[in-house]
Amino acid sequence: IGPVVYVLDLADRLISKACPFAAAGIMVGSIYWTAVTYGAVTVMQVVGHKEGLDVMERADPLFLLIGLPTIPVMLILGKMIRWEDYVLRLWRKYSNKLQILNSIFPGIGCPVPRIPAEANPLADHVSATRILCGALVFPTIATIVGKLMFSSVNSNLQRTILGGIAFVAIKGAFKVYFKQQQYLRQAHRKILNYPEQEGA
Repeated sequence: IGPVVYVLDLADRLISKACPFAAAGIMVGSIYWTAVTYGAVTVMQVVGHKEGLDVMERADPLFLLIGLPTIPVMLILGKMIRWEDYVLRLWRKYSNKLQILNSIFPGIGCPVPRIPAEANPLADHVSATRILCGALVFPTIATIVGKLMFSSVNSNLQRTILGGIAFVAIKGAFKVYFKQQQYLRQAHRKILNYPEQEGA
């Protein structure tokens, strides 16, 4: 083999071995810069466009490179906390002691004939996409709800925080009520015999 062919063969083998690592590095870099961009857009949306730019210009660049990508990560981790399930367990456990709940929501304190099986939330393949989409769209929803419900608050940050808390509380209350109604419906479900036809 001549020296040119040897060098080309060596280069081909090195490129073949380096390509998977390069592809992985490009993917990680792309995800990282996407997270940085999303974090910067979220800061400008939550604090206000002008104020967000001022805050990011005054901040340390190293802090921005570490802090901004953590925003989408924290949103996703926060969305994975299923606090409604804990509230629902407490509701089912202590609802018979709180008579005010029985007057507002009929059928809560009543004993159920059987306890239905709970579905595993991690087994649902749709829930992962719902968590991702819900987490990433949450700052926008918090900003909109804050502008609609708390327009008298002057600070953009406070208005967005109040909007986020209100949205989470209202959505959580509806979710808890819906899950409890599904639970009661499944608990009172009866299996009937199949009606036989006369000609069969």
